[in-house]
Amino acid sequence: MNYKALIVDDHPFLRQTVRFLLKQEGFTDIDEAGNGADAVQKAREGRPDLIILDLAIPKLGGLEVISRVKALSLSCKVIVLTGFMPEFFSARCMRAGAMGFVSKTGELDELQKAIKAVMSNYSCFPRLPTSSVRRDDLQSTEMQLVESLSDRELEVLRKLALGLSNNRIADDMLLSHKTISTYKTRLKDKLCMSSVVHMAKFAQRNHLI
Repeated sequence: MNYKALIVDDHPFLRQTVRFLLKQEGFTDIDEAGNGADAVQKAREGRPDLIILDLAIPKLGGLEVISRVKALSLSCKVIVLTGFMPEFFSARCMRAGAMGFVSKTGELDELQKAIKAVMSNYSCFPRLPTSSVRRDDLQSTEMQLVESLSDRELEVLRKLALGLSNNRIADDMLLSHKTISTYKTRLKDKLCMSSVVHMAKFAQRNHLI
């Protein structure tokens, strides 16, 4: 059977690496996208069997792409390949509808194993440390704060922490300036922080950027 794949990442070198791996796994029809908007359009038009997706991509983040692809009722499977911390993002990806989560800091064969597993209808997510591990109160409280954020709130927080303006974030997420302002206010309330500087330090401290 000829399987189709879509690689979504804004780094051409990484897309080429993943393309090579997919060819080894028997994929013959491989498309690429460098941003989230193109990814959703190509998924709708091409109906791939597998999407390998980064989370940190322009014009719709990876989590938004997953939810939009799933809303289209496409039968494609999704593997997230990202540099983001699995402690904060693997469960979110699973809830959004992904079947696998692979860290970019790992070995290439981890992605290969994930492809084999997911194409055989198995999920493939990292094993995380159990909650019985003692955390200091600050770390525990901040993890709970991160968990309390919606996927979109978390994406806005990341972009604010990276120093992007409201207008730039609005363009990047295909939302209105007013909507981003609302999210910004909501984040300040949820995190009990009065400035973007404090939010940036929070994001850095928790490896969100």
